[in-house]
Parts: sequence; structure tokens; C-alpha cells
Amino acid sequence: MRAAARAPTGARLALRYAGFAAIATLANLGAQRAVLALGDGSQTGRFLTAMGVGTGVGLVVKYALDKRWIFYDTTRGARAKGAQFALYAVIGLVTTAIFWVTETVFWMIWGTDGARELGAILGLSVGYITKYLLDRRYVFRTTGGVT
Repeated sequence: MRAAARAPTGARLALRYAGFAAIATLANLGAQRAVLALGDGSQTGRFLTAMGVGTGVGLVVKYALDKRWIFYDTTRGARAKGAQFALYAVIGLVTTAIFWVTETVFWMIWGTDGARELGAILGLSVGYITKYLLDRRYVFRTTGGVT
């Protein structure tokens, strides 16, 4: 059976994408907590490091899930896959700004881990919706999956 014939649509696609976004968010926040638990250095330095590490972990997890289970991508060759991941990452940087700003504002206003994580979840939610639309249009546009 062709990949496109198996590709979910509508509500099934939205639920799958939301589930993968939740998995990537948990990976992101877990990595952040691990960095913050180290306790070395300044609070601001640890916060920025945690955001960077969490973002990287979330990016790799989300790319792997999207590539295989959302867009059914069949890109072959190291060069093509590398270019595709680079474009995915660039779009991710743009949408990550939404997440970082939201998380940072919540942390600066309330100064608690709970507020920081709520800001992260809200920012990631808006960022992931935007990212899906951009990835569908620019990153995975020539694949046999959902376009």
C-alpha cells in the first residue's frame, strides 16, 4: 500500500500531530529540567542553556516523528536529507522564537518553574501549529504523504 493511502487526514492527522507535539514538548521540558537540576552557574545562564538544550532535543524528536508519521517522507541520500533537515531547522528557529518569547515572558513575570513551563507549553502550541503549516508547504512538499 502506498504511503499516501495510509496517511491520516482531518481529525486523525490533527490528533497524531498534537500527540507528536506533546511528545516533543515533554522531551524538550525534560531536557530543560535536567539542565536546570545541575545547579551550576548563574540562574540566567542555566535558564538560557536549558532553553537551548531543550529546543535541540525537541527539534530532533519532532523531525523524526514528522518525517515518518505525518508526511511519510521518502527522501533519500545524505545530501538531500541534510538539506531537508536544515530547512526544517531554519523554519524551527523562526517558530521557536514564539516559544522562547512566551516562555521567557512567563518566567520574567512570575519567576516560577510552573509559570515558565506554562509559557513554554503555550508558546510551543502556537509554534507547532505555525510549523506544521510551513513544513507542509516548504519542507515536505514533494513527498508522497500529506501535502
